[in-house]
Amino acid sequence: MVMQHKPAPERLEDETLVGRVQTGDAGAFESLVLRYQDRVYNVCYRFVGHAEDARDLTQEAFLKAYRSIHRFQRESGFYTWLFRIAMNAALTHRKKARLRLAGSLDANEADTIPAPPDRSPPTDADASVNHQRVANALAKLEADHRAVIVLRDIEGFDYEQIANILEIQRGTVKSRIHRARAAFREVWDRKELSNSTAHTGPRP
Repeated sequence: MVMQHKPAPERLEDETLVGRVQTGDAGAFESLVLRYQDRVYNVCYRFVGHAEDARDLTQEAFLKAYRSIHRFQRESGFYTWLFRIAMNAALTHRKKARLRLAGSLDANEADTIPAPPDRSPPTDADASVNHQRVANALAKLEADHRAVIVLRDIEGFDYEQIANILEIQRGTVKSRIHRARAAFREVWDRKELSNSTAHTGPRP
């Protein structure tokens, strides 16, 4: 007997809401916005490193999704489709504002990056420093590497979902994650040495 895979309850609820939106129920789309706006914001924020830009990109992603939802065929989950829209918007934004972003993500200004609003404030100095170091390290990665780190290691998407979001082959996802993690570790080690020196002084 062949067991059929049943969609997760969250996906079934998404499909119901999408169906209602496609028949003209704008209120159903508000439910989708409330469900995913924080996650979309976090992806955009981690990618561009600026709260205001991330808010603009989040709004842009939902607006594009609403305008094109009648073309959504449900071949993937709604949130995978939505994150693809958000990631494309973030990539386009980065290309258009490369010089501005390069300046604003300079190491001398990195300490001004605020914490995402859906994250609880750190309870101690160590947690705050660690969070900032992650943000700083992400800011130094190439766009393709940052994208897969955010999607896989921060947001927890699986390889198939990342492939759908970025519209690349599953094998490409695996190799890109491998290279991205290596690049992140290299940056992290440099930042760790820098932070260690800054906070504890030169070692004897």
